[in-house]
Amino acid sequence: MRPTARPIARAAAFLLSACVAFAPAQGFARAAPESFADLAESLIDSVVNISTSQNAPSASEKAVPAPQAPEGSPFDDFFDEFFNKRGQSGSPQSRKQTSLGSGFVVDAAGIVVTNNHVIDGADEITVNFNDGSRLTAELVGKDSKTDLAVLRVKPPRPLKAVKFGDAEKLRVGDWVLAIGNPFGLGGSVSAGIVSARNRNINSGPYDNFIQTDAAINRGNSGGPLFDMSGDVVGINTAIISPSGGSIGIGFSVPSTIAKAVVDQLLNYGETRRGWIGVRIQEVSDDIATSLGVTGADKGALIAGVNDGGPAQKAGLQAGDVLLSFDGKPVRSVRDLPRIVADTPSDREVDVRIWRKNKEETLKLKVGRLDEGAPQKAALKAPAEAEPKTASAMGLSFTAISDELRLKFGLKPETKGLVITQVDEGSKAKENKIEPGDVLVEIAGQAVTAPADVLKRIEELKKDGKKVALLLLTGKTGDVRFVGAPIE
Repeated sequence: MRPTARPIARAAAFLLSACVAFAPAQGFARAAPESFADLAESLIDSVVNISTSQNAPSASEKAVPAPQAPEGSPFDDFFDEFFNKRGQSGSPQSRKQTSLGSGFVVDAAGIVVTNNHVIDGADEITVNFNDGSRLTAELVGKDSKTDLAVLRVKPPRPLKAVKFGDAEKLRVGDWVLAIGNPFGLGGSVSAGIVSARNRNINSGPYDNFIQTDAAINRGNSGGPLFDMSGDVVGINTAIISPSGGSIGIGFSVPSTIAKAVVDQLLNYGETRRGWIGVRIQEVSDDIATSLGVTGADKGALIAGVNDGGPAQKAGLQAGDVLLSFDGKPVRSVRDLPRIVADTPSDREVDVRIWRKNKEETLKLKVGRLDEGAPQKAALKAPAEAEPKTASAMGLSFTAISDELRLKFGLKPETKGLVITQVDEGSKAKENKIEPGDVLVEIAGQAVTAPADVLKRIEELKKDGKKVALLLLTGKTGDVRFVGAPIE
């Protein structure tokens, strides 16, 4: 007999219902919407299908050599006649290659946003609307670094437009709605949540994707991701899937990045990003220890400064750690390129840095990024010393001689101490230091002879330091910082 079973069951049911009833008042997440129908109905006419066509060479245009019959073969005449006739069949015909994607209207006068990869290389672009109408589009501008493009159509009447929201307000777990118009079939709606923010998928220098489990499939690229207010908080761009279909891992460009790019493309037909002229790298735990940087936000380490660039004019130096830029915190090395790129050129900003165990604030006038070939940071190094050899920190190093310069393929302008050996199992090996790398500075001081390194290590030990910050340059001239234990 279990005389208390029913009362316990009733009590449990009551407590559960009470928890559900009072959950919102206690700050718990709200339940899922009963339906997305009203929201989807109000937005779906603003989402379009993008179809493109591109002239591509036909198979007969491709340079495929005709097969040759063996010398003296009785089939010589047959081969010559067949392949010569094939080449005389008239002018080669090109064929059309087509692609499909999605987009959305941001201006009722005819401005449409989509992905760059949807329209890249297209000879013709057509925008297909949910009501079945279609319009030819012209390309206003595109940006491959954020995979965005802006199109313009000339509608006979105002279109239904949507507006950008603030992706910074999104929280992991918030509901979102993805709408696309794949394959010209009409609007397609899927719902999900924000799975993660600030995702880096190594697709470009400004990666900061929203990850969502809302279904995003082929043909949905360029479509909008909406919040529950009906504002565009992302542009659906990529998925991870072994099959090509949605497995619940989709990525969207945040509206905070997209809106700035779209505005520039509309105003100038191109992007105009800020630039300060530095080469940066991550602040590893070893580097943070060697520099005395504390706190969760480690910033970005300046590995090199361009001659004559905005950073050099402001007084920034290699070895500085940039903590904030124009009042915006630089939490990691990934933050700085995005913050600088979004800053208008010619604007003077405050730059907070960490230098020699204390914070400083400098004034910097932002330049404009040259979207062509990337500029390399310049590095000044000390003059050569007489050849000598020493070992420390798992490394063997010597001054650069003509023989070593030839052996390791070092550039004529490279100065410093060349590393000739890296001990197996050492921290240096773990940090991927290789023979042929050149040591330029240790803990902020230039080295011109192996004795300089040994002397500097002793100074650091007396100061209680356990890690030395090494400035290295590779065979190509690129520079980087590495933390190396000195015990």
